[in-house]
Amino acid sequence: MSFSTQRTSDGTITISPKRAQEQSALVVISHGLGDTAEGFADVAENLARAMPYVKFVLPTAPTQPVTLNMGMSMPSWYDIVGLDERSNENCQGISESQARIAEILQEEHDKFGLPYNRMVLAGFSQGGALSLFTGLQLSQQLAGIVVMSGYVPAAAQLKVQQPSTPILHCHGTQDVIVPYAMAEKSQKMLQSKGVQKYELQSYPIPHTVSPNELAAVKAFLQQVLPPDDTCLVTLPDPSTMSVKELKAEIRNAGLSKQATGLMEKHEFVKLIQDYRQGKL
Repeated sequence: MSFSTQRTSDGTITISPKRAQEQSALVVISHGLGDTAEGFADVAENLARAMPYVKFVLPTAPTQPVTLNMGMSMPSWYDIVGLDERSNENCQGISESQARIAEILQEEHDKFGLPYNRMVLAGFSQGGALSLFTGLQLSQQLAGIVVMSGYVPAAAQLKVQQPSTPILHCHGTQDVIVPYAMAEKSQKMLQSKGVQKYELQSYPIPHTVSPNELAAVKAFLQQVLPPDDTCLVTLPDPSTMSVKELKAEIRNAGLSKQATGLMEKHEFVKLIQDYRQGKL
């Protein structure tokens, strides 16, 4: 297996190349309403097998009351009052979720030097809506945005900053949760705001994803994020890393067995150095 899957206490799942220095791209996948990162973990791992140079980050939304679902608390990127145009403007919490996704991208750029044009935002339903809302308003252009069964949220608030970002929107024609007409309306709305590359693909499915749709998503990702060794991440010097960071890289690299019995920081540093240099 060429990748490692890590889960953290906040519900985030990270699937990354076992050799961290081989990463040259990032895809962030945001789940739908009421789901968690686990809902797309298998999808991300399958994509990682086809694109071993990509890190996939799957955050989990905060649990909060959702007006549309009678105030029940569930993982949600923002409150949904209704899906009609007027109700869809009341997306309380979307700015906080937008900032969280943008922070993931910025950390990857600041910490590892990965350019924004090697990053993609993707998501299903509410997560797809968040990906659109976030990706089009960044100060830097992404490689692309993937929307599965999503829509444009809080349209009056959305100020398109990156009209050239390629968008793939896959949507089921039998969807009764987010009707296909909303996908068509989202495409027309964003095109009216200057978006230039918005591809809408239809599938004879309800509010879900299908193998054909996931194949199209993979093809899009491979198109906008082809292998490129000139964009490899720059890893921090192990000697400057904290013991916590060293242990995290050791786990990610599958070196826990080799680390058994190690106690001192310099021992962890040497283990990472040897691994990066291909000595293990």
